[in-house]
Amino acid sequence: MTLAIQLSDEQAKALAEAAERLNVSESELAAAAVRELVAAPGPDFESAMDRVLRKNQELYRRLA
Repeated sequence: MTLAIQLSDEQAKALAEAAERLNVSESELAAAAVRELVAAPGPDFESAMDRVLRKNQELYRRLA
């Protein structure tokens, strides 16, 4: 699966700096973070996921 995400300039800069420190690409670091989050979702993740899905329900319906 391929995902596209939007980051603020500040977030993009932080991602680039962290990737450079770890000597990995920005996309590799972002993918690792998503895999980690999905592998062990906690209650905060579940509520955030529900909120995003409800907020974007109409968009998802139109894209289907």
